[in-house]
Amino acid sequence: MRHDHLITSKQLSRGDIETVLDRAAEIDADRAAVADRHAGKLLGLLFFEPSTRTKMSFETAMKRLGGDVVDMGSVESSSVKKGETLADTVRVIEGYADALVLRHPKQGAATMASEFVDVPLLNAGDGAGHHPTQTLLDLYTIRENAGLDDLTIGIMGDLKYGRTVHSLAYALTNFDASQHFISPESLQLPREVVYDLHQQQGAQIREHESLEEVLPSLDVLYVTRIQRERFPDENEYQKVAGEYQIDAETLEAAGDDLTVMHPLPRVDEIAPEIDETDHAAYFEQAHNGVPVRMALLDLLLTGAEGEGGETDE
Repeated sequence: MRHDHLITSKQLSRGDIETVLDRAAEIDADRAAVADRHAGKLLGLLFFEPSTRTKMSFETAMKRLGGDVVDMGSVESSSVKKGETLADTVRVIEGYADALVLRHPKQGAATMASEFVDVPLLNAGDGAGHHPTQTLLDLYTIRENAGLDDLTIGIMGDLKYGRTVHSLAYALTNFDASQHFISPESLQLPREVVYDLHQQQGAQIREHESLEEVLPSLDVLYVTRIQRERFPDENEYQKVAGEYQIDAETLEAAGDDLTVMHPLPRVDEIAPEIDETDHAAYFEQAHNGVPVRMALLDLLLTGAEGEGGETDE
């Protein structure tokens, strides 16, 4: 890895991505080989928004590497309630840990926080901005199920506020991927994101309001929930809630090898009957968060050790 921090998938080259995914595959095949690799190291968790998969998989990843975590806890029980700034919070916790993981409701928070710390900082989601570690586990899952080259992928649901969508779209421009974005008009990709993607060499982007017209051609269908918490107006949410759902009947028009993914949590956008089909990969996707985040932490912590002139090797 060429970076001290991981803030956005835009900073990752194809080589960076393949380095992480290859390391994750090695770890996944033999986790015992890295069981004590980072013994004595501490990972600081700063989650200003609720999280299940991201937070727990980071904690699991660090412990499986032989390290441990220190957790800021809930915002309500922290000094944030007393008015402490994010800059002061990260500077304080930097003194307790060898790397930091930050989730924050404000877009751009991770970029700002990274300017105040010297230990590696990983963005675990900043509002409607980016979620690069989710993207890496998404890419790992896609590579395992469909391959990353000559890929045709449909990304459906909340494309306006979906940070997992934005991160994945940018990362896929490193590969020969044809990207189809399916959403109601009010939840289309932000125009600035579309503009940026068009500037990426080789980006193939199409926008649709209907899944039916593109479903038969897809290798992967990446479904996202309509994010109620991101809407400034409840009435606007109600206009689109439940509009984009898939069930077994929907997938009758899909190819036999279609892989269905979802960053989770889901609400009603994927019917439970799909869980038992060969299409479903979203629980595998969640499980992949551990080896991928183990690989990422291993690479970043080893890099940080190298900069200091000391390594475990």
